[in-house]
Amino acid sequence: MEMIEIISGLKTRLKELLRAKLVECGWKDQLKAHCKDVIREKGLEHVTVEDLVTEVTPKGRALVPDGVKKELLQRIRSFLVQNTPL
Repeated sequence: MEMIEIISGLKTRLKELLRAKLVECGWKDQLKAHCKDVIREKGLEHVTVEDLVTEVTPKGRALVPDGVKKELLQRIRSFLVQNTPL
């Protein structure tokens, strides 16, 4: 198997893990509530998708639990250790 395929597989597995962990910790619900708050504040007719993304992205990043970040980082490090020649 080529390294690109291995990396692609890892990326897919990490994305699936991240999605599951974010749902599990309530991140998705928190972000959805924040989106609703932004729309309520600005008014539906005054909010574009771009505005919403700009407003919500920093909050979304901040809401990712440290444990989830650490787990993903550890999995990436383990992959690199196992697949990088000395």
